[in-house]
Amino acid sequence: MQRHHGWADERFGAVADAFARNYADFPELGSAVTVYADGRKVVELWGGVADERTGRAWQADTVVPVFSCAKGLVSVSAHLLAQRGLLDLDAPIARYWPEFARHGKEAITTRAVLSHRAGIPVLDAVLSFDEIAAWTPVVRAIEDQRPLWEPGTTYEYHGHVFGFAVGEVIRRITGLAPSRFFREAVAEPLGGLDAWLGLPEDGLPRLARLAEAEGRPPMPGPEHLLTRIVTMNGALVFPGLDEPHGWNDPAVHRLELPGAGAVASATGLAGLYAGAVTGIDGRAGRLLSPDTVTDALRELSSGESFLGFDTGSRWGSGVVLDSSASRPMLGARSFGNEGAGGQFAFGDDEFGIGFAYLSNRMIGHGDARAGHLVDAVRTSLGTA
Repeated sequence: MQRHHGWADERFGAVADAFARNYADFPELGSAVTVYADGRKVVELWGGVADERTGRAWQADTVVPVFSCAKGLVSVSAHLLAQRGLLDLDAPIARYWPEFARHGKEAITTRAVLSHRAGIPVLDAVLSFDEIAAWTPVVRAIEDQRPLWEPGTTYEYHGHVFGFAVGEVIRRITGLAPSRFFREAVAEPLGGLDAWLGLPEDGLPRLARLAEAEGRPPMPGPEHLLTRIVTMNGALVFPGLDEPHGWNDPAVHRLELPGAGAVASATGLAGLYAGAVTGIDGRAGRLLSPDTVTDALRELSSGESFLGFDTGSRWGSGVVLDSSASRPMLGARSFGNEGAGGQFAFGDDEFGIGFAYLSNRMIGHGDARAGHLVDAVRTSLGTA
């Protein structure tokens, strides 16, 4: 059995057992899981290999691209602004960003973007990598975009546009890029979380290298709407692990890609959700009040999407909700986000839990590795 490192409180020994079993049951390469309970770290485990080419071992502070788990960083930031009275999620985005109100987008709200109902999951504009890196060209393309459907009538995953649209609202309100606002308002008050929207240069030596599992389904062709959503019309490569502008390219990790480009450690990402629902070790109390969490938990999108998919997922405002058909968590107060490589993180203020599982072996959305660990948390809490 694969040797792993770290520790787990006796009460959460089932999580350590499940973590070890993942190495026997799946083509795991390197991974980590961290759990907080009532603001106290109760599990911190890691194991395997961070870089398959060199054999570099995964360490406690290893970070990895977490894809759409980035939406958790952006969503907590937006809900924090709403809680402070600075952002009305149900007001037109144009209140904060007047140029957004073009081509049928006049009434679109921030909540519509958070719930993937705004009708702008992809842009018509074909932007270069450098233009995406510059931020403003993407903002201008969003302003010029016409919705694909009447906003609010259906939903489809907004991929990267989610992060740029909500991020620009954050920037208009605070004067700070979403990466900076997240660091100042969320990460630093929680003790300096290892989670970034744009990895700093000194984080690169700790970065794990992604690897695909055999048999992972390929993306559809470049003209397919899903591929356009994921690659921003081909400016990014997915997963393209060994190509320029793919997900092992440091240039991608340095970008501000707040919809799907965060880099984090398991402890950093679990700390985000623990901080949101309980606080961490007495630091500043919980970031999000019970009423704010209740607002985020209201189901807004589920069932068949614009593209005709029904994955069983349930969406609130920027967060995935507990779903027996897709992503079981702990219950009705659970909320989180998952990443394209199988990464998953969530919080729950009923049980006082912050959880994150990260891996560098990309099996796919919704694979069973994180689910086994969540089952073990449920067993440890006596709620299984």
